Amino acid sequence: MNRFPSRSAGHVRHLSALALSLAAAAGGAQAQVVSPQGGCGPSACAPAPRQVVSLAASATEELTQDLLIITLQAEKEGSRAAEVQAGLKQLMEGALQEARQAVQPPGLSVRTGSYSVQPRYSPQGKVNGWVGQAQLILEGTDTARIAQVAGKLNQLNVVNVSYGLSRALREQRESALTSQAIARFRQRAEQIAKDFGARGYVLGEVSVSSTEPGFEGRPYMLQARAAKASFEADSALPIEPGKGVLSIAVNGQVVLTP
Repeated sequence: MNRFPSRSAGHVRHLSALALSLAAAAGGAQAQVVSPQGGCGPSACAPAPRQVVSLAASATEELTQDLLIITLQAEKEGSRAAEVQAGLKQLMEGALQEARQAVQPPGLSVRTGSYSVQPRYSPQGKVNGWVGQAQLILEGTDTARIAQVAGKLNQLNVVNVSYGLSRALREQRESALTSQAIARFRQRAEQIAKDFGARGYVLGEVSVSSTEPGFEGRPYMLQARAAKASFEADSALPIEPGKGVLSIAVNGQVVLTP
């Protein structure tokens, strides 16, 4: 005869679950104990908060556009495509020969632009001829020379005049403005650290960017050479460059040092 009272299966399962819970609690308590050597558990060693400040600085300068681009166009019409092509070739060869005599990079360079010969249609939709166009482009920083050459090419029409910044001027001024913007950024960081009572600062993530200058040009356009009849032969085209603001921005963060 069994001297001990019998226990049900459910009661045994309950004791086993209780034992597992106690073991887990004991294990968790041991993971958070601070060691005698000064170590700590994950919850007791949170990093100290950093004093991070975001700021920005910029440097700007008003510049006069020094790059002039004049586009001239030869136009020819005829009953046959070959006839139009031959006429355009003759006009462009003469204009190129005259323009090349004044070439002096980077003050003045000459290059050809778009070229096209397309059919011309009658109101009934039938081909009744051909129309051709070829472009010659004068570009450089010697604006007086370019305007003079464009005025001499009477066999071509001036279709567009535009201005911009030369690469040399832009790189030169961007370099100087970048140094100014960085210096202002550092001055602001030093002043902010002083105002917050910090000893100094450490640079965090910083970005430097330039804005595309919004120049306002003074375009001079002629859609037909007849519109130039009021000018004397070989006279320079009237031109006037525009001005705009070039800007360099420095944005970033600094970490104050206590």
